[in-house]
Amino acid sequence: MQAADALVASAAQLVKRYPRHLIAVSTALLLGGTGATFAVASLAPDASDLPVHAVVENVDPLPLQPQNDALQTQAMRLYRSEVTRSTDTADTLLKRLGVFDAQAAAFLRSDANVQRALLGRGGRNVTAEASETHGLLTLSARWSPEDDGMFKRLTVEKTAQGFVSRVETLPMTVSSRLASGIITSSLFAATDDARIPDAIAIQLAEIFSGDIDFRRSLRKGDRFSVVYETLEGDGEPLRAGRVLSAEFVNAGKAHQAMWFQEPATSVASGATHSLTKGSYYNLDGQSLRRAYLSSPVEFSRVSSGFAMRFHPILKQWRAHLGTDFAATTGTPARTVGDGVVEFAGVQNGYGNVVFIKHRNNHETVYAHLSKINVKRGQNVSQGQTIGLVGSSGWATGPHLHFEFRVDGKQQDPMVIARQSESVPVSASAKPLFNKAAALVREQLVAAAQMLPGNAQ
Repeated sequence: MQAADALVASAAQLVKRYPRHLIAVSTALLLGGTGATFAVASLAPDASDLPVHAVVENVDPLPLQPQNDALQTQAMRLYRSEVTRSTDTADTLLKRLGVFDAQAAAFLRSDANVQRALLGRGGRNVTAEASETHGLLTLSARWSPEDDGMFKRLTVEKTAQGFVSRVETLPMTVSSRLASGIITSSLFAATDDARIPDAIAIQLAEIFSGDIDFRRSLRKGDRFSVVYETLEGDGEPLRAGRVLSAEFVNAGKAHQAMWFQEPATSVASGATHSLTKGSYYNLDGQSLRRAYLSSPVEFSRVSSGFAMRFHPILKQWRAHLGTDFAATTGTPARTVGDGVVEFAGVQNGYGNVVFIKHRNNHETVYAHLSKINVKRGQNVSQGQTIGLVGSSGWATGPHLHFEFRVDGKQQDPMVIARQSESVPVSASAKPLFNKAAALVREQLVAAAQMLPGNAQ
């Protein structure tokens, strides 16, 4: 009895002390019924019953004067970037950069490094750091003069003794970009809209020139996708690299290409890699490099095709058994295929002209040159510069007259180029090629989804 009384007394104390908790437990039992699962509420003291204590402390603020002094020592710096113009002087360049510093202008006018590398040279990226009073602190310029993977950096810096300059040669970094475009009027208009460099547009035309006549066969609505390299110095794009892969849809037919280098069977002593010179192939492994290029100059507007025309000097209609390529004086003229120089000199209306003999009794002619760079009997390889465009002989203006002869008879060079044979990837390299081609297919799908005007 004493034990039972003690238990009852304990329960009464529990009910008195935690009435709300026990009500919650009872309610859960009633709602759950037999076999139901429920959680028992915590029997810890209710938070509202706990005592509350206020703690008050005095906080002394940090002194403001040292903070103000520290801010005063942080001088403001102004940064601005520009691209040089061929007409720039020291004063005009600094003015565009937001720098007004007579001492700096005088240094730029007299410094040999600046004169050689900057003033009078257009297209170079320049960045200036100026003080809050627009005085020059540092000026740097970057450019890539050679296709050797290196870039040069000119730095002009203000020191306690005055301005100093230095020129350094540093390696570029390579990144890849994806872009796409739609033809509305011309290839260059479409690549401009997609913010693709002209050098990449020219490569596209060269890569697919054996399958697409970019001067006569482009149609509105044709589209292209491209993955290409960008060469950077200090994180700034300096020049376009190589097209890595591309797709061009012309008249509803898709043409694809990828850059591929076959592994060399042996590595020469001192070689830095084990890859041979690469080439472009379609994704089935057929080379896009044909025996003949379609053009003796880099992608250019055709001023007179292979057809009848009114001769501008003789004033009569005559068969024009060649192709005229409009180009400025001094533009490199290249041989369209491997061969031997048969004639290099002056000949009647051709003016300065080069004749090159190729295999299978094929011959090409390059006329109206301003300069000849080869000699009779010299071996030449496809793409080699054999002279410079000019207007010698019977020419009303600078252009290159080009002929392709088979057994002594003129033929349309565009047709000959498309019909010339190509070479497939070797059997030993085919597994490596197929693996690379699978990745290229994924890249081209991603590039095709890029809206014109976007590149990543």
